[in-house]
Amino acid sequence: MDYIAENIRQIRAQMEEAALRAGRDPKEILLCAATKMNPAEAVRAAIAGGVDCCGENRVQELTEKAAQDAYHGAPVHFIGHLQKNKAKLVVGAVDLIQSVDSLELLKLINRLASERGIRQDILLEVNIGAEASKSGFSVDSAWEAAAQMEAFSSVCLRGLMAIPPVSEKSGDNLRYFAKMYELYVDMRGKKYDNTSIDCLSMGMSGDFADAISQGSTMVRVGTAIFGPRNYG
Repeated sequence: MDYIAENIRQIRAQMEEAALRAGRDPKEILLCAATKMNPAEAVRAAIAGGVDCCGENRVQELTEKAAQDAYHGAPVHFIGHLQKNKAKLVVGAVDLIQSVDSLELLKLINRLASERGIRQDILLEVNIGAEASKSGFSVDSAWEAAAQMEAFSSVCLRGLMAIPPVSEKSGDNLRYFAKMYELYVDMRGKKYDNTSIDCLSMGMSGDFADAISQGSTMVRVGTAIFGPRNYG
């Protein structure tokens, strides 16, 4: 698993270069290891290698790896599509749910957190490319959800997450990242109730440098850390 630590070192160097080129402090940007389809041993190696947090896409994997104490030493986030019938397995089990993609899911998470006597940190997932194949809030509906946050006292809105359209080449997604940053800054300035907006999660293995150039505060990197996933 030594290759994981070396990959993380290289990614950190690329993150720093992108941040400095944009006139930003590299310490402002967190590295989230996207751990989907990677075993507990690899997750532990990533944490030892210095990632800031781990992001899990699937509830079953989250539950299994948590039982193996795979996330010890790092916060764990849920970053995949969260089905409502599985929300009860995630609320309170993770530090941050990045993929809150509808008002109905937001209401459910608030209810579950209230029943458990906790306050769950969340991000709103924005479908910034308006793709029919993806879930998520539109820009307008994200504003509507943020304006209703006073009704959700058992959650805290920490920011926004986005997965732009798949790009053919470097730079294709700059306009989407820029649009997300504009939304993030404007929403942070509103200071709605039950919000503490400080996280803009965007950028993955193929485009995290571009995301950092446009203001991302967290990149979600899987393949560049762990290598190609085996779907066989």
